[in-house]
Amino acid sequence: MESDQTLFQKCLLALYFIGPPTFISLQFLQAPYGKHRRPGWGLTISSPLAWFLMESPTLWLTLYLFPFGRHFSNPKALILISPYLLHYFNRTVLYPVRLRRTTASSSDFPVSVAFMAFLFNLLNAYLQARWVSHYKEYNGDWLFWWRFGFGLAVFFSGMALNIWSDRVLVGLKRAGGGYKVPRGGLFEFVSCPNYFGEILEWLGWAVMTWSWVGFGFFLYTCANLVPRAGANHKWYLEKFGEDYPKARKSVIPFLY
Repeated sequence: MESDQTLFQKCLLALYFIGPPTFISLQFLQAPYGKHRRPGWGLTISSPLAWFLMESPTLWLTLYLFPFGRHFSNPKALILISPYLLHYFNRTVLYPVRLRRTTASSSDFPVSVAFMAFLFNLLNAYLQARWVSHYKEYNGDWLFWWRFGFGLAVFFSGMALNIWSDRVLVGLKRAGGGYKVPRGGLFEFVSCPNYFGEILEWLGWAVMTWSWVGFGFFLYTCANLVPRAGANHKWYLEKFGEDYPKARKSVIPFLY
């Protein structure tokens, strides 16, 4: 029977191997939901349900695996996993509730896309949970609290930006009348501050965990969100033309 350590190593390699093809493919084809939704992707379900189902492994699998780790009762491990769980409680539970309350009920999210995201979250939740609860070494790591504090500050800055941006976008949907140009805050500098916020979150997580697992997740987040931000920026420019601020970048202020 394959040992958990061997499985962990193979899953970690998989996390790094799927990043480049994801980044390359998204230069040519965007996942068909949100602004880029289009027919031809099979069965669809409502967006709130899709978000809940595809993000759910980050909660239930993490909570299931954590007690099996040798550090499951270590205060450092419990504190370290908390920001990860907090983010995904928002993404899995609170965000779908906000969507459900503010958008018309419709089935427009392809099941195939939700299933692929579900599989990624299975992989990633396994890696993050097993690293924090079992494989990370806490004894003798005198820099742990310094890295944790700095990373947590970056993480919460990104999370605040991510949640605020999502609320602005959901609020525009609630107002009706079709898509509008988002205004205010970091929207004045980039088209997708929600994605920039999430990138910051997982950069902070990489610092907190100080691991190939955390860094791999950060890289995959960039491989997934940076091309989509570029596509969203292009969509805004094409839809609103001269009415869209030309100085805005896609996702990283002043750079891209």
